[in-house]
Amino acid sequence: MTTLVRWDPFREMTAMHNELSRLIGFRGGNGGGAEREWAPALDVWETNDEIVYAFDLPGIPEEEISVEFEDGVLTVTAERTRASELKEDSFYRSERRFGSFSRTIGLPQGVEGKDISAAYENGVLEVHVRRPEDVKPRRIPIGVESTPPVVEGKATKT
Repeated sequence: MTTLVRWDPFREMTAMHNELSRLIGFRGGNGGGAEREWAPALDVWETNDEIVYAFDLPGIPEEEISVEFEDGVLTVTAERTRASELKEDSFYRSERRFGSFSRTIGLPQGVEGKDISAAYENGVLEVHVRRPEDVKPRRIPIGVESTPPVVEGKATKT
């Protein structure tokens, strides 16, 4: 018995794209040895008092890691370099990522710079963000006009 499968050009293109992406990913992209962009694995969890962001950064010295906070956004950047000593050993496969990365995370409203701390141990960067206090709604009375304050003064001749 013959099974007919309807031809779908988009399915074929998607399959070809996935296969090419897989091949390029294993060969190292631009020329096989060029540095590629990468993003480290990230875990996020909450406690009663804080939110913790944990980045896997093995092989990166602490002084090469930058943690910045501006306008409610946390940015972590670093660069991992490849050791160029291969000598006469045969090199069969390279799956570890090298190069620079930048990861940007929006933090909850109300977080200030003093609420953030970071620690780096055993290749894991943990950024601790103290939870901001909940913003309470302000009650606005209906029908009460607010008048601007009156400023009084005296004019004197000089």
